[in-house]
Amino acid sequence: MQDEQGRERQGLARLGLGLAALGRPAYINLGRQGALPGVRTVPAMRAAAWKVLDEAYAAGIRWVDAARSYGRAEEFLAGWLNDRDHRDIVVSSKWGYAYTADWRPDAQVHEVKEHTLARFEQQWAETEHLLGGRLAVYQVHSLTADSPLFNDPLLQQSLYELTDRGLRVGFSTTGPAQADTIRRAMGLTVGGQPLFSTVQSTWNVLETSAGPALAEAHQAGLHVMVKEALANGRLAVEPPPELLGIAERAGVGADAVALAAALAQPWADTVLLGAASPAQLRANLAAVRVTPAGDALSRLAVDPGRYWGRRAELAWN
Repeated sequence: MQDEQGRERQGLARLGLGLAALGRPAYINLGRQGALPGVRTVPAMRAAAWKVLDEAYAAGIRWVDAARSYGRAEEFLAGWLNDRDHRDIVVSSKWGYAYTADWRPDAQVHEVKEHTLARFEQQWAETEHLLGGRLAVYQVHSLTADSPLFNDPLLQQSLYELTDRGLRVGFSTTGPAQADTIRRAMGLTVGGQPLFSTVQSTWNVLETSAGPALAEAHQAGLHVMVKEALANGRLAVEPPPELLGIAERAGVGADAVALAAALAQPWADTVLLGAASPAQLRANLAAVRVTPAGDALSRLAVDPGRYWGRRAELAWN
């Protein structure tokens, strides 16, 4: 019993809460409709975010991840931190995308990406204003191997200067070539020192291609965060039969099994949850009690191009 409880505590310590689904009225995650307020006003979404944050904190989660493009996520998080006065939360956020939907769920464009020095300076000032000394990690949002950042020494230097403030500088990745991006980013140095000390990438039982590169990053000392472990809700709402069968035998939801598979990766330091309600969070947390069947789940992986093509088809809802 003590070993089991210890394993569960270790699992909880490796979980984080991502606010992509809670900071704006529309996102591409499946399964949000019944979880969020019926009318998604700013006050209603703030209250929903605080409820999930409270539930996560009570469960033992101490890492929260936001981004400038997650609508008002940084604002909601800052208000919650100030009200609750929690001092043991690791806060990470991201710059690079600007939120352009203006709280309209039916906006044609919800966010616009730009990896330039001007965008960094603007968004860093916004993040610093909201989160100030609470922030521990600041990441380049959705870095790709062809990003202009790789050829912009002034931007690299400005990012590196955040380390003088005690911050860690990181990056997140997206797309079928995540592994290429991770390896190229690991080679970036400023003044002979590595620029990045954290990486956040998509990994789930359908999209495993970044795994070897993330293992290399972990071995090199980077803190590895896993995002989209539920494939934007697909593995919870429309799970493959193999995943559903394992979940039914374990007496948990398919989401818990998928998350347990991410926790089982030895290179995964933090696995981010994307729960949109306390009920979803509680279902996710069952992952720490599950031992995934690795062989069965490994057969679920699909071609990265196919996976990302399907993700691109998901509608904002």
